[in-house]
Amino acid sequence: MSTNNNVMVSIDHLHKSYGLEKAVKDFNIEIEQGEFVTLLGPSGCGKTTTLRCVAGLERPEAGEIRIGDTTVVAPEKEIFLYPEHRNIGMVFQSYAVWPHMTVFDNVAYGLRVRRASSNEIKSKTMKTLELVGLDHLADRFATKLSGGQRQRVALARAICYQPEVILFDEPLSNLDAKLREQMRDEIVRLQKEVGITSIFVTHDQSEALVMSDRVVVMDKAVIQQVGDPQEIYANPVNSFVANFIGVTSLLEGKLDARDGEVCSVDVSMGQGVEPLRLRAVGAAGAKPGDKINVSLRPEDVTLHLERPQGTDHGNLIEGNVIDTIYLGSFLEGRVRVGPHEIGIQIDHFENLVADQTVYLSFQPEHGLCLAN
Repeated sequence: MSTNNNVMVSIDHLHKSYGLEKAVKDFNIEIEQGEFVTLLGPSGCGKTTTLRCVAGLERPEAGEIRIGDTTVVAPEKEIFLYPEHRNIGMVFQSYAVWPHMTVFDNVAYGLRVRRASSNEIKSKTMKTLELVGLDHLADRFATKLSGGQRQRVALARAICYQPEVILFDEPLSNLDAKLREQMRDEIVRLQKEVGITSIFVTHDQSEALVMSDRVVVMDKAVIQQVGDPQEIYANPVNSFVANFIGVTSLLEGKLDARDGEVCSVDVSMGQGVEPLRLRAVGAAGAKPGDKINVSLRPEDVTLHLERPQGTDHGNLIEGNVIDTIYLGSFLEGRVRVGPHEIGIQIDHFENLVADQTVYLSFQPEHGLCLAN
């Protein structure tokens, strides 16, 4: 365990199984006071199970979890504190707002359970309602609220009694797109203002990138990468992370040679066709002959309608347009290059047609080589 006094949540070698299925395998992280950490991954990767172990809603088979100075679970030491003894708040996907209570009573519930004085209940509850912009609805019953207002009530209830840690279990997934963005920004604002350590579970990459101080990417019960949003996006450690975070095109090939950080990769173009030689950075430790994926982000690829002249375009690829999708401020397109597809982003006024021959270019430093 860490000796860092600023660590609020410490998870050490956590293991959780359901029968023969590993749900969480050797999970390790330290989360500092006031930090916002997101557990991100596809369904079934173990992110929610990890959160439920922190909350005390699941019992792990092995490992240790500390919140502040308190060990809340350690099976080897026969320690297990129930959720009500862990000083945590939790916001659920389903809101879990009591319909027979007013907004005030919903938010004040945690303080009443802890037997706070009536003056403290009134003061803290109204202050919290002001934080979430619902003080004018304190006497309204929860059944008379919109989805966004109910989510604000759930958030206010979770922070009202000032827990050490707040846990978010996909709290925005039931909201429409516009409201999701508003609540996303609201949660970040409140979290920074109140300064509560937060663990947020989502499968939405944009939420993770916008909201987090650090992102934990999980797959198949295992942590794949931990880092700040920019590091996760720009320097994924493997093809899964690159493909899951944002949009990328993965071109399979073999490492031919390396010159410093720049790799020469032969991308297969199909049987009997000369491979496509591309230069990109990354794949530290890979040797000539190793299988390599070249990861290309759409925003790093430049479209040319005619073959460009000169040699300053880095990698140059000829392909044919598959289709384009209009997304308002830009077009999202796909270009076929041999057996591969490369995604592009272009200005919304470009006029491309199916099967049109185009040329794509990218600088070596904008392509990333990843071990296959």
